[in-house]
Amino acid sequence: MDNQHKRIAGYRDLTQAEIDLMNEAKALEAKVNGLIDRMREMPDLDVGNIALGQTYAEETFSRLVRAVARPDRQVA
Repeated sequence: MDNQHKRIAGYRDLTQAEIDLMNEAKALEAKVNGLIDRMREMPDLDVGNIALGQTYAEETFSRLVRAVARPDRQVA
């Protein structure tokens, strides 16, 4: 899948360093999601704060990836 990023409409061409950063962020996101899943399995933890933490984690990783990708803003 060489140069796969060049086929995504609305995204600029990324350097290899930028692709590596995005992949690193996605790997860290998967690790955080695993932690959240393990925390949900523990009955004595505050589920409200876990849910809030998950929401903030999703927002954080989305923004980190967008900071690198800098997608065009599409207006319908």
